[in-house]
Formats: sequence, C-alpha cells, structure tokens
Amino acid sequence: MLSKLVRAAALLFPGLLAGAFGYGAVNVLYAFREVPLDVRFAFHTALMRVNGPVMQSLMALTILSTLTLAIRGRGATRLLAATAAALAVASFLITRFGNVPINQHIKVWAISGPPADYATQLHRWEMFHFTRTGCALVAFVLAIAAVTQPWRSGTGQASTASATTWGSMAAAGRAPSS
Repeated sequence: MLSKLVRAAALLFPGLLAGAFGYGAVNVLYAFREVPLDVRFAFHTALMRVNGPVMQSLMALTILSTLTLAIRGRGATRLLAATAAALAVASFLITRFGNVPINQHIKVWAISGPPADYATQLHRWEMFHFTRTGCALVAFVLAIAAVTQPWRSGTGQASTASATTWGSMAAAGRAPSS
C-alpha cells in the first residue's frame, strides 16, 4: 500500500521542480533578453549562485520521491513513476552537462566581457533550459497520473471497492453481473 506521504512527496517535488524551471523559462529568460548584457550576466551569475543548491536539492528530492513511488507501487503506477524518475534524472544530467558549463563561462563574461560567439552560447543555454523544463514538466504530469489514476494498482483502493461491492451484493443474496 502506498502511503500518503510517498504520494504527496511524489506530487510535491516534481511540481516544484517543473514550476521553478517553468518560471525561469517563461519569465526570467525573457527578462534576461530585455536588459543590457552586463546586467544579464551579473544577474545570471547571482541567480545561479542562489539557485545551485536549491535546484540540486529539488532535483534530488524529485528523483528520490518518484523512485520511491515506483518501488512501492505496482503495475501502471510503477511504470509511470519510474518514467517520471528517469525524466528527473534527465533534467539533472542536462543541467549538469549542458547548462552548468555555460554558467561557468557566463561568470567569466560578467567580469571580462563576452566572446564573439556569446549569442550562440546563450542560445545553447536556452535550448538546454527548455529541454530540462520539458523533462520536468512531463515528469510532473506522469507523477500526477501515477498518484491519481483510477486504475492505480498497489494502493488497495480498487480491490477494496470491488470486495466491498461483491460482499454487500453476496450478503443480499445477489451475485454481481459481469
């Protein structure tokens, strides 16, 4: 049986991760485009310094909570939660090997100025960000499906409802029709 805590965590953390990445994609990224480059680079560097530990923790909690749901669930719940965990791992890997190296370059640019190809590198950062945001969003949708799906197995709810219906009908002397 899946505990309420496992289900709650499997909804909370992927939702926060998708929301944080989504906010960055919809608001912060477009605000970056509206300010002078020196302001963008300084703010980007400060934002990454603050976001680093927060987002790493959130990605780890998302992976842990969806993986726990997958291990404790059965059937479709297990498959949906495992896929959500894999997508959370993908968002981590994209961040670590895509965004973070470019963030390191942006730190340097904030001090010494951007190179000639800075626009190409910023575009790559944005594509990595949109990709990790998509992974996090789909992981969240899958976690919702894993926790709320009516045919959810492993929770005991469907079998309890069937047993209750069967038992009450049998007690009344009627057999349920198929």
